[in-house]
Amino acid sequence: MKKLLLLLVIGFIFQFNYSQERYTINGETLELKTEIDGKLDLLWNIIDNEYRYFVRTDDGSILELKNTKGDNNKYQEEYKSTLSDLTNGQSADKLKLTLYSLRNYIDKYNTSVDSTYVSDSTESNVEFRLGFSGGITNNPFVGNPDNIKTPLIGFELEIYEANVLPRSSGFLQARHAFDNDDFPYATTEFSLGYRYRVINQPSFSIYGQVKLATVNLSRIEFIGENDEIVDINDTSFDVPLIFGIGSDIKISDNSFITIIYGELFALLLDNQGNFSTDIAIGYKFNL
Repeated sequence: MKKLLLLLVIGFIFQFNYSQERYTINGETLELKTEIDGKLDLLWNIIDNEYRYFVRTDDGSILELKNTKGDNNKYQEEYKSTLSDLTNGQSADKLKLTLYSLRNYIDKYNTSVDSTYVSDSTESNVEFRLGFSGGITNNPFVGNPDNIKTPLIGFELEIYEANVLPRSSGFLQARHAFDNDDFPYATTEFSLGYRYRVINQPSFSIYGQVKLATVNLSRIEFIGENDEIVDINDTSFDVPLIFGIGSDIKISDNSFITIIYGELFALLLDNQGNFSTDIAIGYKFNL
């Protein structure tokens, strides 16, 4: 099992990335990825921690899509007029400067002017991110008089809008807290939650999260009145509103190291007297 997980990690780290080419634009040498190749091409990359987008016309000219701030501190949205001019007036009023929005806009134009153009865009605007993690927990919402820490593993599927820098996301999470000789309590938890990125940069993000609903499959052992071992299994459903914080640190175009403090406090569950220790480190990648 350990060998299989190691192979999976290695495989995920060396995921396929877009090919890049070097261009000189207005005296600046840049490496850009080709997102769309058609009558009008879409090029982009993350440069100095900033997403930058470019279009290339039939004659090979490359123009940057800009959205600078004016003297009134408002964004000028120059990219809209640039694209409208290049697409014979195709409306850009609702266009956002995101990879998903630009891709759909340019795909629509290429399809309208070239009957041989084949679009690879999908209608869905939802994307997924898969992750796994390991850490420790003191099960802060369970009686634990000696504040025993036990190992924790987790898996999650994060669901978010197809946006270059999505702030909001939902997640489905499964995690298992192991027991040990000093604390014979183990639980497998399935949860549904929401995450909001307070700091949202291309290279890292810091977010708050809340578990909205949980199902726990728990097992506890204890010594009964007649010195017999009592083993109790229990299943519970809760709407606990458990709050936590976390951070994703980008290590490639499609993958992240993640640090999660999953259970800081809950609105509808009582802390059992110990300051929460519920920390995990993991890896996640875009599907």
